[in-house]
Parts: sequence; structure tokens; C-alpha cells
Amino acid sequence: MHFDLTDLRLFVRTAEERNLTRAALAQHLSLAAASARIKALEAQSGLPLLFREARGVRLTSPGEAFLHHARGVLRQVDQLNRDLQDYGDGMRGHLRVFANTTAVTDFLPDILPPFLTANPRVNIDLQEKPNAEIARGVLDGRADIGIVAGQVDTLGLQAIHFSTDRLVLVTAQNHPFASRSSIAFADTLDEDAVGMNQGSTLQTFLAQVTEKLGKPLKLRIQLSSFDAMCRMIGAGVGIGIVPESAAGRYRESMNLALVRLTDAWSVRERYILVREQAALPGYAQSLMETLCGYYSPHADSSNPTALSS
Repeated sequence: MHFDLTDLRLFVRTAEERNLTRAALAQHLSLAAASARIKALEAQSGLPLLFREARGVRLTSPGEAFLHHARGVLRQVDQLNRDLQDYGDGMRGHLRVFANTTAVTDFLPDILPPFLTANPRVNIDLQEKPNAEIARGVLDGRADIGIVAGQVDTLGLQAIHFSTDRLVLVTAQNHPFASRSSIAFADTLDEDAVGMNQGSTLQTFLAQVTEKLGKPLKLRIQLSSFDAMCRMIGAGVGIGIVPESAAGRYRESMNLALVRLTDAWSVRERYILVREQAALPGYAQSLMETLCGYYSPHADSSNPTALSS
């Protein structure tokens, strides 16, 4: 098929407006020119992309598929323009990183400042995403690097192991559970809980676990950081599930107790996801080396391994 970006933008706008007249106006085209462009797309594909109705248009099944890919192409073009603008502004590199909650709120704030200081002309766009969306983002090019933990379908991407973390139960030191050396997550569900905000990677994962157990968490409050969670837990508001690496740093200052979970899922391997490590620019590989080096000697950045689905 032969089409230009105007065709794609027109089609996407038509699908969103469900009206060709409004889409043509938004794209600064006459109705006749817009209609001709849509018909040309249909002629080239050999398939109807729109149903024409009295009050507007709606997508056919092939039209839905075309819309998905058109949005992807336009997203890539927009990213290309932004990246080139960065170079035009004197910036040598632009990295897009998708990462889970623990990475964004716990260890990347320690790792990124010295990296950015050492690389003053590299820009990083860091976004918190659920594990599954991280892999999809790297695969379709929305992210250069992904950081995930636990059992994740990597969609055929390279997965470089860099550390191991454990989820633990965190309580105030005077809580009845504080004296225990270990506990099953299911045995904690009758207690008031402190959690991360709705949509965070960790909270989404725990919701999936409790759904299988048939008993929800008794959430009293949901917060946006592990620091805030630990403050609430230390004050006796409730108990919470927190990465051991995060809880450990607040253990003494906030009078916390950390109790090992007996559930197998509490041990989480951390991986960097990339499409092809060797094809990444030098500054991207430098960030990966920095991340792996932060956890050395446990990290092994030389052996990409596929995770199980």
C-alpha cells in the first residue's frame, strides 16, 4: 500500500470523530479531498475500512486493524520528531525507559542522578508501567529499555538479569506478626492493610493474588511511594507488602519489622528488557552497565535469558 502521513492522520481522526466531515475540517482538507483519500486507501487494501451511515461512519473489522497500525506509525513518527529535536537542541541522546513501580520509586532514584551527571547530554524519559505493558512497549518501539520483576512474558525480547529482590510483610515493631520469622500471605488478609496506589505494578499484582485466594485486601489507605507506605505502617495504620530493598532502608528510622513471606512469588528476579542489546546506542548500553554494576557481583549482564510466560 502507498499512503502518506496525511492519509494516516485523516483516517485516525475519522475513526475518532466517527464523522468524515469533522475529520476533514480538522485536517484542513475539503470533504471531497478527504473522501477521495479514504477511498484510495480502501482501493489499495482491497477491503472496506469504513461503514458509511446516515449519521457518520464506523470502522469495519479491517478498519479496526488499520487504525491500530496507523496509530503505531504516527506514534513512531512523533517520537522520531522529538528525538531529532533533541539532537537539534544539542542533546546527544534520548532514552525511553519503561519500568515497574519498585524500579521507579526505589532504586532508579539512586542510580539515575550519577548517570545523568556523568552524561550531561543524555535525556531520559522514565515512565512507570505494569510489567506486561513494559514488554509490549519495548517490543513495539515505544521504549528503548524495560525494567521488570517476577514472572513476565518477555515476548521474545532479550532479558538481562541484574538482581534479585524479595517482597516481605512489613509491620510496626509492636504488631503481633512482628515476632514471626515467616508467614503466608493468605494469613495476613484479615489485617488492615497499607498499599500502593491503584494501578501501580505491585498493587495490581497483589490484587491478582488475592483474587485467586478469594479474599481481598482490607486496604485502609493507598499511597504513591514505599517511603509513605512505611511511614503509615510504622505509625500502626496497618501492615503492608513492600520490596525488601525498600523496607530495609526505613527499618530502623521508622521502627519496622520485616517478616519473610513463604509464598514462592515473593522472590522476584529483576530483568532489563531490550529488543537487541548490540543494536542500542552507547549511552543506552552504558545505562544498562550502570544498573548491573549497582548490584554487582550478583548481576550478570552478559547472559540474556528468556523468562517464562
